[in-house]
Amino acid sequence: MSGDAVSGDARQDRDDLVAFFAKRFPDVEFSDHANGAYALDEAKARQWREIEDFPPYEPMIDEGERLFNTAFSNGSGYAACFEHEGIGIKQRYPRFDPDTRQVVTLELAVNHCRELNGESPLSYTGEAITAITAYMAFTSRGQKFDISVPEGAESAFNQGKQFYYSRRGQLNFACSNCHLDAAGLRLRAEILSATIGHATHWPAYRFKWQELGGIHRRFAECNEQVGAVALDHQSEAYRNLEYFMTVMNNGMTLNGPSTRK
Repeated sequence: MSGDAVSGDARQDRDDLVAFFAKRFPDVEFSDHANGAYALDEAKARQWREIEDFPPYEPMIDEGERLFNTAFSNGSGYAACFEHEGIGIKQRYPRFDPDTRQVVTLELAVNHCRELNGESPLSYTGEAITAITAYMAFTSRGQKFDISVPEGAESAFNQGKQFYYSRRGQLNFACSNCHLDAAGLRLRAEILSATIGHATHWPAYRFKWQELGGIHRRFAECNEQVGAVALDHQSEAYRNLEYFMTVMNNGMTLNGPSTRK
């Protein structure tokens, strides 16, 4: 399967990727790809597991729980906006909303909840929404992605897919050039992770950032690294990209928040 190829329906795309990486990394279990590049480097995986024993993001989970349980001015709260009161549901996001015909990420849903209750939306680049979604992700650990592409969602899915496989920027790189074609190879000192598993661990504490950040922050950073213009967090293009990537991760176990280099 070429990194420049775009073909097939959503289920076939996902099955093709799983088969591609099973052939490329026959000694790596499918489930282990949820650990990103650590699935491909046992020495670094041991170091990573040691860090996860006392993770630097732990205080943000506690802060996220506090914020999640803080009532709005009208006396309601986040729990009233979500199924199962918002606990253990991250594996259902992003999802396609047939009414708005848009992809709804967990961050977008959090702000929709606030606006429905008369509160101002949180900044998508701020600490508060990252902490809240980190707590919600933590309650979803061990769940598996099973994101559907219902009738009407094909356009959003295909736009996300097109973004993933399209070259951009001064370096003329696509996401797939690094994480499909070059997966398992080194870029400077780091091993490039496989496409499957990329959506499992967000928000993530990246040592480069020295803080937690969401997956759209990583999208923006990747765009900038190849010399392209970064888009706004929660832009339609990034939401569609997250949708495509998460569908490709169907069957993967959530393990976020997590640490990444």
